[in-house]
Amino acid sequence: MKSKFLEENGIANLISGMEYSLSYAKEGDKVKEYVADMLRRMEISPDEIYSCIQTHTDKIAYCDGESGSDFVYGRNFPDTDGLVTDKKNLALLLKFADCTPIVLYDKKKEILSIVHSGWRGAQKKIPKKAIEKMKKEFKSDPRDIIVYIGPNIDIENYEVGEEVYKEFKDFENREKFFKKVGGTWHLSMTDVNKEILLDSGIKEENIDICKESTYKNLDLHSARREGKTYGLNSMIVVMR
Repeated sequence: MKSKFLEENGIANLISGMEYSLSYAKEGDKVKEYVADMLRRMEISPDEIYSCIQTHTDKIAYCDGESGSDFVYGRNFPDTDGLVTDKKNLALLLKFADCTPIVLYDKKKEILSIVHSGWRGAQKKIPKKAIEKMKKEFKSDPRDIIVYIGPNIDIENYEVGEEVYKEFKDFENREKFFKKVGGTWHLSMTDVNKEILLDSGIKEENIDICKESTYKNLDLHSARREGKTYGLNSMIVVMR
């Protein structure tokens, strides 16, 4: 799977699903083979590939080809859930299994970022943090940033507790992305992330939304559907 929207804007990309699991904790060194296969499928040879040890933070790391630590494939960062670069032909990779991969690309400044936004990341407004980093460090204008909201769990299958609903008490438009179903709260990951992007100055016409549900699409991993043994999808993006 890939985003035609990103491809049309000069961003090579690929979303993996059930054909692999990018969980290093469960798969070990096999993930190196999986990533190599993904790059072959994309027909690219990046100068470096970056990933991170995702822990639902709002931390975003700068990737320049030298930063980060050596990993089984490429380089990575601990306790990080977002990556940003101003280097072409440098690959950024994130894993997800119901959470949302979000790609941000400043076409004018040629700045690329990808963030992992589950409910904890969204509550910390990690998409906004990425935009702020792009503005501060690279002089990006949000009006020039295009965004792809990747596959994530659909609202019907994403039941959450009252405590999650309360975590979003400071969001003015909380009712836009929460709804009660059968007496319990359900959360739309697409809608909450879109709301954060719009509040951060991204133009609605610059946002492309993937309609695939990780829960419903059996070609994708889903933590809710698979249970404790769930695998990890991944998304790779590269500025051509």
